[in-house]
Amino acid sequence: MATIARLPDIVANKISAGEVVQRPASVVKELLENSIDAGASRITVSIKDAGKELIRIVDNGAGMVREDALLCVERFATSKITGVEDLDSLQSLGFRGEALASISSVSHFELKTRTAAETLGLRFRYEGGVLAEESSVQGEQGTTISVRNLFYNVPARRKFLKSNATEYHHIFEIVKSFVLAYPEIEWRMYSDDDELFYVKSPDILERLNVFYGDDFAASMIELSEENDYLSIRGYLGKPAMQKRKKLDQYFFINRRLVQNRMLSQAVQQAYGDLLVDRQAPFVLLFLGIDPSRIDVNVHPAKLEVRFDDERNVRNMFCPVIKRSIQLHDFSPDLAAHENEPSAPRKFSFPDIPHRATTTDDLYRNYREGAFHQPAAPRESLWHQPDIFPSQPERELQEGEKPLASVLLAPIYDDDVVPNPKDAEPKIWQLHNKYLICQIKTGLMIIDQHVAHERVLYERAVEVMEHNVPNSQQLLFPQKVEFRPWEYEVFEEIREDLYRLGFNLRLFGNRTVMIEGVPQDVKSGMEVTILQDMIAEYQENASKLKLEKRDNLAKSYSCRNAIMAGQKLSLEEMRSLIDNLFATREPYSCPHGRPVIIKLSLDQLDKMFGRK
Repeated sequence: MATIARLPDIVANKISAGEVVQRPASVVKELLENSIDAGASRITVSIKDAGKELIRIVDNGAGMVREDALLCVERFATSKITGVEDLDSLQSLGFRGEALASISSVSHFELKTRTAAETLGLRFRYEGGVLAEESSVQGEQGTTISVRNLFYNVPARRKFLKSNATEYHHIFEIVKSFVLAYPEIEWRMYSDDDELFYVKSPDILERLNVFYGDDFAASMIELSEENDYLSIRGYLGKPAMQKRKKLDQYFFINRRLVQNRMLSQAVQQAYGDLLVDRQAPFVLLFLGIDPSRIDVNVHPAKLEVRFDDERNVRNMFCPVIKRSIQLHDFSPDLAAHENEPSAPRKFSFPDIPHRATTTDDLYRNYREGAFHQPAAPRESLWHQPDIFPSQPERELQEGEKPLASVLLAPIYDDDVVPNPKDAEPKIWQLHNKYLICQIKTGLMIIDQHVAHERVLYERAVEVMEHNVPNSQQLLFPQKVEFRPWEYEVFEEIREDLYRLGFNLRLFGNRTVMIEGVPQDVKSGMEVTILQDMIAEYQENASKLKLEKRDNLAKSYSCRNAIMAGQKLSLEEMRSLIDNLFATREPYSCPHGRPVIIKLSLDQLDKMFGRK
């Protein structure tokens, strides 16, 4: 006797609903995609009880005739494709023909629709996927779909829904993504009869301000790049806006909202050290690509996408993001702040009359404000002298210049070096921790430890990559005895330690003689620095996925940088700032902490009630 039987359609639809309709937000997404495909220019979203009691989508799209309206809730019925070859030229958001069948099978489902050619509309009511009522109704052109009591007949599924706050948040995020992706459409949203927003402006930046607060858009970096294979346009957020989650990262491929790990990782890589561990930048990016080069039929939810050549896409995508980031000033402003998340979430950023857009602009701003002199050309770090020599201080002979004035010569040319008699540099050290500098548009605060860390990090990377001589011999070699785990790490990075400038000789079991060290290592601290570097390297390796030399450079810079509490002379402060602005990324330390904070005169005037 046969044991295999074909499942009834109603059972198959309920099973399919488990993949297509995972939660109320899934229903909202599928219905909004249908409204957009129908050519709607106005869409209204209404929910009650976080979508558990009601989800209603009203659009002014093309509407449907009776035959289409009856077929649209049948499984595998669609107007988007006719054959498998159509998937290679897909322009619509929907195409599988499963969504309405799945939704109607697990809810009390109602569809109202009218085309422009008809005077009366049609109304169809379904109970658990079975047509219960058909009638004619008055109504405007378009389609209205109401989904009530979602999962009423699948109690196990309804039981696993999250709290109203969680489900509401997922719905709001889905609607927000469509509002940003389709600025040509007017959007309105209600929750429990309260209007959340009504957006008519076709300007994406204005829409960003609606969701994130006034002036949020002013903090965006706009980018646009196109070639024969791929087009990229959209907006990136400053690192000061980063979050410990990736909900505020929107990727659209051919205007389809997608989740793609490669794109997300490429953005993280492009931002690099500007991001703190586990934090993510705001991203709103639109990618255009030939539909035949992607596969959107990966999962019934249609959120995943695969590229035919993912490596090629990444190699094009990542440099565009990185180049856009490197052209902007990422030092945060003191007045910038953000409130706790809510829906819609609000952020506030100050109006800034002058915003430096490159490192050179901010350095010129500093030079003109501190010295009233033009900025100097930037040079490679390893051509510059040490910032803080390790030699002990001694009394100067008559007529002898201080050692700092020789070793700490600034990187600008002699003809623009400020004359102390004419212009005293306006730089101060606060609590032996922060450097405060007058700049042309206000003031700049620099964390001396992380600033020096950035300088040492980039110098270390350059030294190792270009095999630059960087070792100074010790008069008296130092002996260091490693613990077993330390020696294992030492063996792993031994070759790169040598390239960095450590001249090390094996001396018995797990014992090493330090005969030379890099020029930045403080005298008398050779053993401690080496052991601390190994410990830092091991900790980074266990927490972060870093390339070996990058990890070593970060460990080296962290353990050798000047510390908070160390008093600096005026020349040392000047030299540190000059060397900082000679780095590629002066706005963050290698671990992502900010180096520079600015406060404009405009902001100061507002704080003191002058404006």
